[in-house]
Amino acid sequence: MNTGAAPTEAAARFLGPGAWRRGLGYGLLGLPLAFVALPLYVILPNHYAREFAAPLGLLGAVLLGARLIDAVLDPWIGRWCDRLFARSHRSVLGVCAASAVVLALGLWGLLFPPDAARGSTAALLTWAGVLMAITYTAYSIVSVAHQSWGARLGGTEAQRSRIVAWREALSLVGVLLAAVLPATLGLGATVSAFALLLALGWLAWTRAVVPPSGALPPAGGVVGHSPLRQPAFQRLLAVFVLNGTASAIPATLVLFFVQDRLQAPASIEPAFLATYFLCAALSMPLWVRLVGRLGLARTWLAGMALSVAVFVWAATLGEGDIVPFLIVCALSGLALGTDLALPGAMLAGVVGQLGERGQREGAYFGWWNFAAKLNLALAAGLALPLLAAFGYTPGSRDPQALQTLTVAYCLLPCALKLMAAGLLYTLVIRRDASLDLPPVGQATRP
Repeated sequence: MNTGAAPTEAAARFLGPGAWRRGLGYGLLGLPLAFVALPLYVILPNHYAREFAAPLGLLGAVLLGARLIDAVLDPWIGRWCDRLFARSHRSVLGVCAASAVVLALGLWGLLFPPDAARGSTAALLTWAGVLMAITYTAYSIVSVAHQSWGARLGGTEAQRSRIVAWREALSLVGVLLAAVLPATLGLGATVSAFALLLALGWLAWTRAVVPPSGALPPAGGVVGHSPLRQPAFQRLLAVFVLNGTASAIPATLVLFFVQDRLQAPASIEPAFLATYFLCAALSMPLWVRLVGRLGLARTWLAGMALSVAVFVWAATLGEGDIVPFLIVCALSGLALGTDLALPGAMLAGVVGQLGERGQREGAYFGWWNFAAKLNLALAAGLALPLLAAFGYTPGSRDPQALQTLTVAYCLLPCALKLMAAGLLYTLVIRRDASLDLPPVGQATRP
């Protein structure tokens, strides 16, 4: 392959005839990586609370601490990935292979703590916190490198959204498997499947379209600035953090809502999760088509509006409302498609607008992943202790406690999502229109 092609040429080659093969080659790794992203934050709190009687308040604090330690490393990981890319794409693949081994072992250890760790609450939470930090650091190395690889392919808004959609749609297939396998085949089979898929994803990645060769950024000048000093990145990041926290809270609390508010049988839980993630995956082509008409930012705004409407309705549900909640899962999954496919494509465009394509994608995605992990950490570290403080405990049937759970699961995310939508409109859409700028995320041609 010609590694020196221009970014737009690389994207065009990726999306040319037979694009599905190249889409699988690049995107397949997203499938196993999804096992340790959102699903772990759905399964792990519930697993530790119910199987090991871990207190919700302490468990939330441990999840927050471990995630923050890991997240702090992401900007450094991103800069390291940029240097690996400047050396060769084979260096990137080699480092990611070693990290993948650590990732697989870490996931096993988290879900199956040794007997010594189960001896006391303190030992269990210490084990979980330390191992989670190690596991997610390995995850960060692989995911930042993988995201940067796709961003370096460049392209127009529509091309970038399609490249990201391949990765995120396959990620959602992984999320779907991770949501269904534990309840059907058990956690042991889930981890085994993860290890196998991780190996297959890495092998497919070694045959993916290689992005154009880049160079290390200069020590000084605008290109050498931290991404956090770039106003365009600051604006997009603010929207991403608020919106991501709004999405992470329901993900953390969904099993509690299903089990206690809806009092649904355990056998139906996989159907809820499967519906949510399957509809998100199926929605990707629809949202990508809409990008061609509305642009990335306005399409994302439409997804936020749909999500708010759905969760306002969810707040009215109660015991036995299984079919209505399946519809909630389907519609909120549809809205999730925008959260997954569009922000990353917008970020790739910002990097191109700032003249840093092929040099500093890792630095930007390092901070981007830091923000994504902060979202999940805030969701677990704030929502779980607040629920405990207001009297909710797993298995509660007290009306006041269940009302608190409903507010936390449905209405708090709506408030945050509306704030994110307001920022997206004022800081991105309206600002670009008033300054007669191309939409944020619309890269200029090199």
